[in-house]
Amino acid sequence: MLPNVLTKTSTTKGGKKVVHLAWWVTLLLSMALSIGTWNPTGYHFIHYISNADDILSGFKPFGILMMLALWLLAIKSIFQSLKLYGAIITVIIIAAFIWGLQQYNIINVTELTQAGWAATIGIGLLIWFGLNASIIWKRLTGVYTTDMSEES
Repeated sequence: MLPNVLTKTSTTKGGKKVVHLAWWVTLLLSMALSIGTWNPTGYHFIHYISNADDILSGFKPFGILMMLALWLLAIKSIFQSLKLYGAIITVIIIAAFIWGLQQYNIINVTELTQAGWAATIGIGLLIWFGLNASIIWKRLTGVYTTDMSEES
């Protein structure tokens, strides 16, 4: 069956069961969106629609609308949970990690393919963190994010 890390559950203070599988599913979906949109191999959505003779034939309009909807949801979740400064800080942290990998010669970002994979996976991680930021914040502080109120 599935490994324990995927099926592990926790109980919240309110008695609600939380399955850790959701973390892995959102990571998988975030990476699928990022890698499916563009990757250095050439098997991606942008290649699919750019090489079409008739972009409005078959399921291409459906695919374009679905990809647009998924990206709008991803961007909305990033900016709703992280705001602009949080998104910038997350990008800087991911870039610093990639720089560390470069410094230890694990990757070479001067090669276009490796730089492309680093950027694509980095964007997938940004989407994943944006989807889960409020849950992580709840774990760290004990409260979900709250709306700002205007006091007179």
